[in-house]
Amino acid sequence: MVVDTDATVRDTLAAHLGGRAETAASVGALPPVLRGPLVIVLGPSCGTPAALAEAASLLQGLTDVATILVTDELSTELLQTALRSGVRDVLAMPVDADQLLSSIDRVAVTLTAPSPAIGDAGFDAAPGELGRVVTVFSTKGGAGKSVIAANLAVVLAKRSDKPVVLVDADLQFGDVAVMLKLAPQHTIVDAVGSLESLDTAMLQQLMMRHEPSGLWILPAPLEPSFADQISAGEMTRIVEILRTFCGHVVIDTPAYFNEVVLALIEESDDVLLVAGMDIPNIKNVKIGLQTLHLLNVPTSKLHLILNRANSKVKLDVSEVERTLQIKAKALIPSDVVVPQCVNKGVPVVLDAPKSGVAKSIEQLADMFVPAPRGGRRR
Repeated sequence: MVVDTDATVRDTLAAHLGGRAETAASVGALPPVLRGPLVIVLGPSCGTPAALAEAASLLQGLTDVATILVTDELSTELLQTALRSGVRDVLAMPVDADQLLSSIDRVAVTLTAPSPAIGDAGFDAAPGELGRVVTVFSTKGGAGKSVIAANLAVVLAKRSDKPVVLVDADLQFGDVAVMLKLAPQHTIVDAVGSLESLDTAMLQQLMMRHEPSGLWILPAPLEPSFADQISAGEMTRIVEILRTFCGHVVIDTPAYFNEVVLALIEESDDVLLVAGMDIPNIKNVKIGLQTLHLLNVPTSKLHLILNRANSKVKLDVSEVERTLQIKAKALIPSDVVVPQCVNKGVPVVLDAPKSGVAKSIEQLADMFVPAPRGGRRR
C-alpha cells in the first residue's frame, strides 16, 4: 500500500510498483484491520512525528505488516524518529522504481520468511560475555584484504549460532557492499550520527543482511568526504556495541595507518595481517609489524596471512617467514576463481566451495569457530 496526502506523490510511487499497490490519503484512512504479509510505503507527508506515531500505534503487534518511509529530505533526526517508530527502511526522494522495489523486497523477506533478528531470544550475549573482534589489515593495497575479510565473515556467519557482523572501516573507499552485491541505504555515517542514542535495535536497522549466509554488514560511507566526519572514538564505540550481542565482529580496514585503524587494532582480539608474495608487499608488512611492536600491540594477537602463496614468483614462504620473523597462520592460494567471484558479487566460499581458496579460508575460520562435525577438513 502507498500512503500520502498528495495524490501526485501517491500515483508516482504506485506507478513505480507497476500499479500493484493500493493507495490511501493518510495513515488514518488505512483499513482498521490489516492483513499481511503487507508492506506500507509512507510518503513524505507521513514523515512528521505525529504521523509516524499514528502508524506505529496502528501496526503495534502486527508481525506480518511493515512500513517504509520515503522522505523529501533525509536528516539524522528524522531517521532516528522513523526507526524508533518501527519503520524498517527510509529512502530519500527522488526514488526510482529499482530502489523502491529493492527496499520492499528486503523488508518483505522478513515478513514471509522471518529470520532471526538481532536481539531476539538466543542472540543476546550473557552479561560480561563479549563477541570476538577480528580486524583484517594490510599495509599495501591490492593484497586481497577485503576478499579475505568478506569470505572469512561469511564462513563464520554460517558456522555461528550468534550474529556475525562485517564492518567496512575503509571509510574512503570501502568495497564490501559491492563485493557482496548489496546496495546500501544506510552506512556507518548514520550510526555515527545517532551515536548518542544508538542501541542494538537501531543498529540492526542500519545494517544490511547478506541472505545467502546470514551475515550482517555495516557498510562504509558512500562518499570519501564522509570519512573525515568519523573519529576513532566513534568507530570504537560502534564496535563496543556490536560485540555485546554478536559472536564475532570482522573489520575490514584501509591499507594504511591512521587514528581509526590504530584504535580498531587496539580494540581487536585478533589482527590478521595480510601480505602478498612480492618484495614491496613484504617490505611494507615488515615496517607495519615494527610499527605495531613500537605501539606495544601484543604479538600474540598478530597473525600473518600470506595471500597468493602458491604464486611462482621466485619467493618461498619460508623466506618470507624468516624475513618477517613470524610464522604464517594461513596460506591462501592464487586462483582465477577469486576475481570471477568478485565480479559476480558472490563470495568464493559460496560460489566455489571446493576451490583451494575456499578450503584455505575455511581452515582460517577454524581459528575462531571450529568446523561442524562431519564437515570435510583438509
